[in-house]
Amino acid sequence: MDYPRLALEMRRLAIEAGEKIMEIYERDDMGVRAKADESPVTEADEAADALISAGLSAAFPDVPLVTEEQAQSHSVEARTFLIVDPLDGTKEFVQRRGDFTVNIAYVVDGRPVRGVVYAPAKGRLFMTDADGASVEESGSFDPGAPGAVRRIGVTEPDNAALTVVASKSHRDAATDAYIARYAVEDFRSAGSSLKFCLVAAGEADFYPRLGRTMEWDTAAGHAVLLGAGGEVLRFDDHSPLVYGKSGFENPFFLARAPGVELVPSEAQ
Repeated sequence: MDYPRLALEMRRLAIEAGEKIMEIYERDDMGVRAKADESPVTEADEAADALISAGLSAAFPDVPLVTEEQAQSHSVEARTFLIVDPLDGTKEFVQRRGDFTVNIAYVVDGRPVRGVVYAPAKGRLFMTDADGASVEESGSFDPGAPGAVRRIGVTEPDNAALTVVASKSHRDAATDAYIARYAVEDFRSAGSSLKFCLVAAGEADFYPRLGRTMEWDTAAGHAVLLGAGGEVLRFDDHSPLVYGKSGFENPFFLARAPGVELVPSEAQ
């Protein structure tokens, strides 16, 4: 893989998709409808998916592509592939809360090694650079002209005073009960894959997810966290979370700065 080109293409496509998303976000009618599983989908999901898919297929025609919005891609069997969630956090988008993201990642042998997470309504863009290090870009987000970046990295957590981040839309009693087993000083709530990025940027220490997610929901944020020195582990056995699983469904997981001392689940 030509990693410098990949970084530029993923960044450009994420920003261009974000522009389309924001055009629809600012309309009165977002074109919301329900998918077969009753989850919402909007014109923004579909427009962003079409743009990103076309761009990645043109730039990297030999790399398998998996995307949330194209069911036929969910039968791909590969350990190395591109994976896209064109609009993660559709509920936040529909409710105009701003915590939605564009997500593009590249997985090699089951590990997300490159990724970009762009939150257009928040004005935040996190990505891995050509060398795999994670950065946050600031500026005007011109698709053709990368702006200033700063290297980001996880914190050295204080296990007596952790900062934990969890979902705005998918909190449940099991997650709250697990978090209660830690010494939490501060709690942050965020939507979509921004939770990974907050840990990657040192703005939180720990993100436990005891709920259903798909690989396209997590791959880009996972890549950013890895590039910042963090890790994502399975909840059940604390082994690294891998990609290319049958059906692309994730188990429960724990995203953390490595200094966070994990407590066993009650089932362990």
